[in-house]
Amino acid sequence: ASYVFNIIAIQKIIINNSRVNTHMRGEKNKCIAFALCLFLGAVGGHKFYEGKIGLGILYIFTGGLFGIGWLVDIIAILCKRNTYYV
Repeated sequence: ASYVFNIIAIQKIIINNSRVNTHMRGEKNKCIAFALCLFLGAVGGHKFYEGKIGLGILYIFTGGLFGIGWLVDIIAILCKRNTYYV
């Protein structure tokens, strides 16, 4: 009975390397994201650049999540690689 359970418990891992919907998401440049965050962070400019439209709209209405989200995003962008994927 234990042997049957071990066979059933094996999971199948599928790796999908295809690029789907690359016009909205994909490779982003750290320098552009940082500049947008620095100058347009309170209105979510960097979020729109990354394709995160919902968060961009939230940043517009809350002033960059009351400035705290804007500050956290500046630090997070500085810690990313020069080219990163969203």
